[in-house]
Amino acid sequence: MTPEFFLLGGLAGVAVGFTLGLVGGGGSILAVPLMVYLVGVDDPHVAIGTSALAVAVNALLGLSSHARSGNVKWRCAGVFAAAGVAGALLGSVAGKAMDGQKLLALFALLMLVVSALMLRSRGTVGDASVVLNQANAPRLVMAGGATGLVSGFFGIGGGFLVVPGLMAATGMPILFAVDSSLVAVAAFGLTTALSYAASGQVLWTLAGAFIAGGALGGAIGARAAARLARHKGLLDSTLAGLIALVALYMLFRAAAASGWL
Repeated sequence: MTPEFFLLGGLAGVAVGFTLGLVGGGGSILAVPLMVYLVGVDDPHVAIGTSALAVAVNALLGLSSHARSGNVKWRCAGVFAAAGVAGALLGSVAGKAMDGQKLLALFALLMLVVSALMLRSRGTVGDASVVLNQANAPRLVMAGGATGLVSGFFGIGGGFLVVPGLMAATGMPILFAVDSSLVAVAAFGLTTALSYAASGQVLWTLAGAFIAGGALGGAIGARAAARLARHKGLLDSTLAGLIALVALYMLFRAAAASGWL
């Protein structure tokens, strides 16, 4: 591995850290594509394992700054994350058994579906006073379990489902969902990373470079998120557009690799 390899890993970390700070769990969608297409990690499974570790650590670092804003719904996020850890473990086992290129293509298709759903619900104000209760607890468990399963199967990139999952389960505003989502992203990422590390599919030094870049990007993204949240619908539209753009690029690359273009 050359110095350029680690430099690109650091730059990828800046991009992912910024989007994690900006759109919470949705920022994790960039991790695997950047590992594969920018940094040049040939094995998609290694890219998934390495990015899962890096994103989890960056999510924890970002959570410290978001927590000071008072926007983290700890109990709701805790139930969501706890329900998803078992799902993430099962999903990662299934993901490792699947062909890497097919995994990336399926990931891209799912991203397009989520993008459409986010655009459909853009501008939703939400209830900032929401708390964990008997009504939303079962929804948080179901949404967390399903999101954890997808996150483990597709790598931490499945974390883009955390924000819409929290919003659907509790009705909280997107800014609160963005901040709270980092709890689940960290939990799912560490679970997935441990599973891939047990199979020798984590590049530890590259993850270190990614984490260093992510710390810088996350600090910038957190500040940008607070400003964007003042404009109704802009933050959720940004998340939806980001998901769609990355998905289309991944589908293009998959089609080209298969000789369809």
